[in-house]
Amino acid sequence: MSQTKDPETNSVRRVVLASFVGTTIEWYDFFIYGTAAALVFGKLFFPMENEFVGRMAAYGTFAIGFFARPLGGVIFGHYGDRIGRKAMLVTTLMMMGVATFLIGVLPTYGTIGIAAPIGLILLRLVQGFGVGGEWGGAVLMAVEHGHEGKRGFYGSCVQMGVPVGLLLATGVYSIFSRMPEEQFLAWGWRIPFLLGIVLLGIGMFIRLRIVESPLFAKAQESKGVSKLPILEVFRKHPKNVFLAMGARFAENACFYLFSVFVLSYAVDRLGVAKQTVLTGVWIAAAIQIIAIPAFGILSDRIGRRPVYLGGAIFIALFAFPFFWMIETKINIIIWLAIILGLVGHSAMYGPQAAFFSELFGTRVRYSGASIGYQLASPFAGGLAPMIATALLEWSGGRSWPVSAYLIATAAITLVAIYLAAETFRSNMAATDHGDEG
Repeated sequence: MSQTKDPETNSVRRVVLASFVGTTIEWYDFFIYGTAAALVFGKLFFPMENEFVGRMAAYGTFAIGFFARPLGGVIFGHYGDRIGRKAMLVTTLMMMGVATFLIGVLPTYGTIGIAAPIGLILLRLVQGFGVGGEWGGAVLMAVEHGHEGKRGFYGSCVQMGVPVGLLLATGVYSIFSRMPEEQFLAWGWRIPFLLGIVLLGIGMFIRLRIVESPLFAKAQESKGVSKLPILEVFRKHPKNVFLAMGARFAENACFYLFSVFVLSYAVDRLGVAKQTVLTGVWIAAAIQIIAIPAFGILSDRIGRRPVYLGGAIFIALFAFPFFWMIETKINIIIWLAIILGLVGHSAMYGPQAAFFSELFGTRVRYSGASIGYQLASPFAGGLAPMIATALLEWSGGRSWPVSAYLIATAAITLVAIYLAAETFRSNMAATDHGDEG
């Protein structure tokens, strides 16, 4: 291998690693909140006489984080396209880490009354704001550093941070949930949040050592940086923004139904042991670490659209069998259901980073990818556990309305991907181009 090639290859690997590690930490922070919302927040921060109302309130704070994500995507996208990707990644990581730690020391309703849920909501908003800017910067650093023909793989490496973050969050909660219920509710649930400060230090050390995206650096040198990237995105790429939003629906909804909602449904509705469900999510997340890059590589060979379409079709077909399998209350079948569901999710999530990045030019790529990704998040993922819980209550505990809801999200995604242009052979070095597809 030549001397001139080694530094470039090492640089790409370093950037991909830094994006992956940072994303892992940010999603660990985000997921421990989701797990806590399903298992403890309803009892500690929303102690209602009606258990359904308390659970809905806890899921409501979970959803609030998603509504902050578009604002984070807009603001960090703007500055990411104006001053650079790296600075935004450091800022978002810091916000997430500090907010997560503060949740870990937040007094509960029994101690400070109504101030407890208010503080929880405010910190959740900070989490959502930070993760709203995280995704776009992390995937662009990897994809814009990546070589032609491998963008799907490099982007999927960053996406792997999501299952690894879920793996860590579920694993840590699985350990502490083995404590006696009284001790777990008294202080054990706090430990996963407090550990976030340690992960923050590791992530900051790694991210501060990477270099800026070469495509953005060239745009700066040639004065090709957009002054108002948000306006330019909607002026030149409106179709692609809405297609990206549509592509998110099945992917985002199924993920939070299979990893968050399933906890309260199986444990509270069906009486399945909490450890059984956490173990299933943990195994499925571990398998996703392999499945996501595998689908990313496949999208480099046959295209983004066929891989993404395959995932959406699978989710539509699996919507009813998923709940039938959970309702057997048999451990191995429950695990298989969660595994199959998250593998189907991986078929969409693997090519997604490269796909969304390729829809926009360098001048507005951070803004475009972030807005398309994050605008759909509140409705596709954030509300999914609440909608599913409400549908269960409406139907008297029957799962078929939730399955129908999942099929509806898959239909939205299928239409969006069908209308989108294939992008895996596009030239990302172009700093500006019109709407494609």
